[in-house]
Amino acid sequence: MYILIVGAGKVGYFLAQRLANDNHSVALVDKDKSVCEEITRQLDVLVINGDACNPTVLKEAGIERADVVAAVTGEDEDNLIVCQLAKERFAVTRTVGRVNNPKNEHIFFELGVDIPIDATTIIAKIIEEEVSFTDFVNLLSFKRGKLAIVRVDLPDEAPVINQRLENIKLPPDSVFVSIVRGEEVIVPRGDTVLEAGDDIIALTMVGNESKLLNVLLGKI
Repeated sequence: MYILIVGAGKVGYFLAQRLANDNHSVALVDKDKSVCEEITRQLDVLVINGDACNPTVLKEAGIERADVVAAVTGEDEDNLIVCQLAKERFAVTRTVGRVNNPKNEHIFFELGVDIPIDATTIIAKIIEEEVSFTDFVNLLSFKRGKLAIVRVDLPDEAPVINQRLENIKLPPDSVFVSIVRGEEVIVPRGDTVLEAGDDIIALTMVGNESKLLNVLLGKI
């Protein structure tokens, strides 16, 4: 894929590094000339110095052939503008926007950003989950808030323990994404058998989380 990243801070830098290492074509745009020069020396990616809120700069970075645009600057306004330009002017299929202020997340959804990433909310939910010893956390919502990626920890008494996935009836529009078992990440198959202590990552419609929890844990 050709991936355009806007914002060369730590998030943008490590994102570009990882995607480039995974053999994707990556372009990185940032306003800071010195940062761009440093990244050019460190990473084998296209680096553009300029304001990505300017369509000309986005064109220079190859947005017209981008499969994904990820706006990860420290400014929500810039991230919104870049994502809107990508969707409306350049018809980019998928946009990812970093949400710095959790209060702005709904704006990202309303303005059509495909995947708003609110790290603060994700981390807070994980912390609250561990503190309260609950076994369910909504990690991420996307597609304008219609879909959610959730994590469910299976305790010893969960009704689905020792069951094959093909025999578990999930709520409508829900699917297992992965199973984390110790240090192992398992790609779910019909004959996969769930074990106590498994961390289930699932995709479901927003509003179906309680039904999914009921199926996996036998409680709401």
